[in-house]
Amino acid sequence: MTVTTRFAPSPTGFLHIGGARTALFNYLFARHHNGRFLLRIEDTDRARSTQEAIDAILEGMAWLGLEPDEPPVFQSERADRHTEVAEELLRSGRAYKCYFTMEELAARREEAQTMLAAIRAGEYPEAEVEEAKAQANKLLAPFRSPYRDGGDPPYDAAPYTVRLKAPSDGAISLEDGVQGHVSIRAQEIDDLILLRADGTPTYMLAVVVDDHDMGVTQVIRGDDHLTNTFRQIPIYQAMEWDIPSFAHIPLIHGPDGAKLSKRHGALGIEAYRDMGYLPEGLKNYLLRLGWSHGDDEFISEAQAIEWFNLDGVNKGAARMDYEKLGHINALHIRQAEPERLNKLVVDTLEKEKSLSEDQKARIKLALGGLSERGQTIPDIAAAAEFLLIERPIDISGKARKKLKPDSLNYLRELRKNLHNLEDWKPDTISDLISEFCDTNELSMGQVGPPLRSALTGGLPAPDINLILFWLGKDEVLGRIDDVLSAAPNG
Repeated sequence: MTVTTRFAPSPTGFLHIGGARTALFNYLFARHHNGRFLLRIEDTDRARSTQEAIDAILEGMAWLGLEPDEPPVFQSERADRHTEVAEELLRSGRAYKCYFTMEELAARREEAQTMLAAIRAGEYPEAEVEEAKAQANKLLAPFRSPYRDGGDPPYDAAPYTVRLKAPSDGAISLEDGVQGHVSIRAQEIDDLILLRADGTPTYMLAVVVDDHDMGVTQVIRGDDHLTNTFRQIPIYQAMEWDIPSFAHIPLIHGPDGAKLSKRHGALGIEAYRDMGYLPEGLKNYLLRLGWSHGDDEFISEAQAIEWFNLDGVNKGAARMDYEKLGHINALHIRQAEPERLNKLVVDTLEKEKSLSEDQKARIKLALGGLSERGQTIPDIAAAAEFLLIERPIDISGKARKKLKPDSLNYLRELRKNLHNLEDWKPDTISDLISEFCDTNELSMGQVGPPLRSALTGGLPAPDINLILFWLGKDEVLGRIDDVLSAAPNG
């Protein structure tokens, strides 16, 4: 038997972080078992489903590298098949036509609520209280229509729904891959609707039929679907189909422990991409968000596929931690291919303005060091700003205060030495500056700050030797000349 998993989002909004983690877990489980990973778009809610949302889901999964093994299945295109199964259950006597209208069902609930309110108010004689409670609870109990045993419809029957004959006795149980053994009393499950009065299939029916037809062997989804599972198992049993294994993973909560929502910054996957996270960094973080493999923090995709199993999934809800996300993303940035990282940084910078070939060359040269200075691509782009300043540099504030007359004299002399340096690399630059300080009986504190101000205008930058090396000899001399020529005595 080929292990088959599926991710089944509803296209009513973006691919959110919880959905992406569910897709990742399904993907890894399938890959670990050399199985199939499938995608089903559950677009039966036509009023809320949009093409924009479908595109966002497909693009988000492609960016994360969670490509399904087959083209996506669109649930809305399978309505005829869903109806076929409902009609088969009718013919076999495992489903029935229910002629209660929505208004009649509402009346039953209202009657029950009225009775319970009267009981609480003490309006029933003491001898009748227990019987009244029983009657109210019967009205509120999981719905089981008198028509399930072949009752005749009223003469002027309204359009009927098709309901499943749910089991009335015993228990419905499952061995959940995360939650362990879970069971409820069968009488807690109602005769769920398979076909609405207008003939359209319900979500509960469609999910079961689609999972069966797609050959899904393992359903991994959020634990908010656990109740649905108990309602879906009787459909499998009624059709005498194999029941897949289930694993219900805890939801993701915000940093405060509450359910993750927009106020926590719950965003679509495309937003994390636009904020400069790498797909492998985000996947690594999502994997560690509710799953663990010892103390391993940096996990490659190959390792994730090799190690992933449901035993490592925590039963408790995970909390979104943006600081941890940034830390893990930074680890992946440092492991990224230089050419790819360089393109990401340049593309980010060019959203603001075009770069010259010289500027691009500086970024490429500096990339190894710059990648240590941020957690996202925009962080690295910001760290590269000092390399891109147009001459002459506007130096003001604290940086301007470093350029006193004595400091300018030091720069003038140092510039001569730098001009004569042929082997332009960090260690020779460092040796030259150290020798200059020793010869002129100066400290690095006297030479370094004015040199840094002249070259960066006060922007954040790394070690002074790297600044000079990354800028290149011509740019360094040009920036020093601009400062010296702008001084009162030129």
